[in-house]
Amino acid sequence: MLKKLASVLIVLGFAALLLLLVAGPLYRWQVVELGLAFSLLRWAAYIGIAAVVLIIVYLIWQRPRGGKLALLTVAALAAFASFYLPYQQLQTAQSVPAIHDISTDLDNPPVFVAVAPLRADAPNPVEYAGAETAEQQRKAYPDLQPKYFVQDRERVFQAVLSAVNDMGWQLVASDLPEGRIEATDTTFWFGFKDDVVVRLQQENDQIRVDVRSKSRLGRSDVGKNAARIEAFFEALEQRL
Repeated sequence: MLKKLASVLIVLGFAALLLLLVAGPLYRWQVVELGLAFSLLRWAAYIGIAAVVLIIVYLIWQRPRGGKLALLTVAALAAFASFYLPYQQLQTAQSVPAIHDISTDLDNPPVFVAVAPLRADAPNPVEYAGAETAEQQRKAYPDLQPKYFVQDRERVFQAVLSAVNDMGWQLVASDLPEGRIEATDTTFWFGFKDDVVVRLQQENDQIRVDVRSKSRLGRSDVGKNAARIEAFFEALEQRL
């Protein structure tokens, strides 16, 4: 009976990890709907924390050794990861505003042109989300501002293209005369598509670069769009 219990706990720990790992790909491959994929994440967390507690109790109670101890320990770590990763995402979501449209210019956000047809069926419309979103962004990401460069327009434009490529975004359009570059970033796990537009403008003797990043799906981006813009600017500054 006790041997079977240990086996059950090991299976439980790895089952939680399996639910965690398959939730994203199953949605990305259109096997399940998004709601079911999120349910799998919740169950991974529930089963994971339950398995951790039960394995700890079993270890204290039975004090197993050798291979059984190793398997139970690995199963407990797998179960903890299954709980912690969804929990961490939930904490992040609760710490940022429930918005999904981020721009370095809140008064005149860069406009999606070539990307617009690609978002025709997206739940989130291509238009900027509005004043309420802008106010929430100001409070949550006050340091998210445009960048200025002294290099000439063409050099900055080419650096933007290089940064887009290096970040693994899919280039949708690039227009040097208009100073506009559009691209799509697909997240690794769930395959969510977020669109980005970069705008270059001459301002005095400098080139002003503004970036807007918007999710196609979901009310909250869990801070992803702001982080994407920050990472892009870091990549761009390294090239200039």
